[in-house]
Amino acid sequence: MMHVKVKAKDIRFTIPVPYAILNIALSILSSNFLQQHVNKWTKEYSERKKINLTLPQIDKKMLMPIVKELKNYKGTVLVDVKAKDSTEVKVRL
Repeated sequence: MMHVKVKAKDIRFTIPVPYAILNIALSILSSNFLQQHVNKWTKEYSERKKINLTLPQIDKKMLMPIVKELKNYKGTVLVDVKAKDSTEVKVRL
C-alpha cells in the first residue's frame, strides 16, 4: 500500500492508496479512449499557442511489472518535498 502524507499549516492528512487502485488508475490512464481525448485536447491548445505538444502513448504492459516490483520495497520514500511555507508532501510505499 502506498501512503501519501500532506502537511500544511492547519491541515494534516494521510491518504492510503492500495495497489489495486493503483492498477485500476494505470488501466484507465493507458486506455486508448482516454489517450485519444487527451491528444485531442492538447492539439487544440497547442494550435492556439502555436507550439508542438504531443504526448506519447502510455504502455500498460511496460508499467505493470514496475508496479508489481514496488511491492517488494515497502517503506521506501518516493517523494519528500518541503516548501518554504512549511507545506510538506511525502509519498511512501
